[in-house]
Amino acid sequence: MSIQACADLVHRGDPDRFAAIMAAPVGARERLFPIFAFNLEVARAPWVTAEAMIAEMRLQWWRDALEEIANGAEVRRHEVTTPLSAAIDAETATMLDTLVTARQWDIYTDPFEDQAAFDRYIDATSGHLLWAAARATGTTTGEQAVRDAAYGIGVANWLMAIPGLVERGKIPLLDGTPDGVKTLATTALTRLKSAQKQAPKSAALVLRTGWMAEPTLHRVLQNPALVADGQLARPDGIKRASLLWKSLRGNW
Repeated sequence: MSIQACADLVHRGDPDRFAAIMAAPVGARERLFPIFAFNLEVARAPWVTAEAMIAEMRLQWWRDALEEIANGAEVRRHEVTTPLSAAIDAETATMLDTLVTARQWDIYTDPFEDQAAFDRYIDATSGHLLWAAARATGTTTGEQAVRDAAYGIGVANWLMAIPGLVERGKIPLLDGTPDGVKTLATTALTRLKSAQKQAPKSAALVLRTGWMAEPTLHRVLQNPALVADGQLARPDGIKRASLLWKSLRGNW
């Protein structure tokens, strides 16, 4: 099973992150593509069936694979699990198990209980993902800063996904009013900007995978109605130019 298979998955399922990873050194790509391919496979597991039990089984399959990695056991052969087992260590595998568990929320239509529950979900799905990627590419310090950045990135991505989530019967926001959306975006932007000052330079290539988060959150603050209207996405040309500029400057 090759890194190319993981790269192809990311290219099809998350083209923005694919572009950002392709700007990273080859050695980093060999670790990042399996991690982000894993994330895509887990994220889509709850959506490929209307049967909750089958969705739970799909997520459990990934939990079992992570347990094999964490225990140093023979890992089931799969186009993602095989390269993933070479990209992460036991501690990261255990952490990513929490990411998979958090995705159980996606199976059902229950709303988040409170802000703390929403924040835990974002930290598990975005924070664990980006910290896992940062650790895999050599970052050993600044975990909280990376997680702050991941919160901003995760919320920006979440706001982009709102129309689709609502269409599928979800209640994705605790407060979907314009003021509620602006409050969430403000918190996310504050944490993102704090991380820009504190995150270690070694994490830049990972955090760059969320390079559109800051402009997205600014657009939300300017016009929160864009969230419900599904109008947050920017043209590909603008996104590519922004990524090139950040890559040349070595920041995110």
